[in-house]
Amino acid sequence: MTESPDGRAPTPRRKSRPHAQTAVRRNEILEAAVEVFGRKGYSNSTLAEIAQQVNMTHAGILHHFGSKHQLLLDVLQFRDDTDVQNLPGQRVPDGIEFFRHLVTTALSNAHRAGLVQTFVVLSAESVTEGHPARDYFVSRYQTLRAEALQAFEMICAERGVVPPAQASLAAAAILAVMDGLQVQWLLDPTNVDLVAATEFAIDAILASVLEPRASILERA
Repeated sequence: MTESPDGRAPTPRRKSRPHAQTAVRRNEILEAAVEVFGRKGYSNSTLAEIAQQVNMTHAGILHHFGSKHQLLLDVLQFRDDTDVQNLPGQRVPDGIEFFRHLVTTALSNAHRAGLVQTFVVLSAESVTEGHPARDYFVSRYQTLRAEALQAFEMICAERGVVPPAQASLAAAAILAVMDGLQVQWLLDPTNVDLVAATEFAIDAILASVLEPRASILERA
């Protein structure tokens, strides 16, 4: 707070808020980074290429994000935010609605190939030694597996079914199927129906948890 020269009551300092122009510029950079990272991967991309996409300098990108590493993390957060931006409370739902949300996400992804490609490229690249997004993806998959398992357990409880021991396997399998279908769809979108195949797989895995039976793959 500051005191006025005439001795009147001090007035609080106004907190500075980011200029709207800055927010717009950051989003432009993020969208450009999504395109470049998706096309070339993180390791083969440069800030100069991203800067060129938005008519900025390398220094201008650093002014907004500080480093290429931080830009990558913000791109991943940007991608996550788009998945929940229209959800109540901007969080994933519970129970059966969690799995419906996954199908809805596949429907959204079918209209944003660039963002899907960026995720696919960066997630694959993150398994390499020293990749800056490795911790992000490890944490992301741990969280998603836990959310899927919790959704399975909630559905089983609602139906009076004891969750089978394989529920944790089912949680991992659903994520694997979704990510694998995205790769197939990016490579051959004409012959791979991303939404229908995703819904089919999730429905089949849900059925295997709610009505467990002996594996038909087991040897006699």
